[in-house]
Amino acid sequence: MSARIRAARENESGFTLIELLIVIVILGVLAGVVVFSVSGITSRGAKAACEANVQAVTVAGEAYYAQNNAYAATLAALVPTYLKTTPAGITYTANNAVTPKTLTVVGNPLCSTLS
Repeated sequence: MSARIRAARENESGFTLIELLIVIVILGVLAGVVVFSVSGITSRGAKAACEANVQAVTVAGEAYYAQNNAYAATLAALVPTYLKTTPAGITYTANNAVTPKTLTVVGNPLCSTLS
């Protein structure tokens, strides 16, 4: 009986340490590729959200102008009627003293540096 067990153990095969290390290295490389791919997608999403905020504030400012024949003095004046909330990182500048009246809406500096 013990001879049979000994013979069975000699025929067992398994993974060597080198084979396991190679598999771990391959999995690490694949994980690194995925992490860098996902970070690129995230930064593109942040840039698109920033540009969408600038566009939303611009449209709200123009809608205010259409109803009042002047641009809103501050961004906060647009919130109750034209915007749900005040977007973060937006610079809103209205100049009603000149002809033609002007409106400038600029996103934060990160808007243009995101890629």
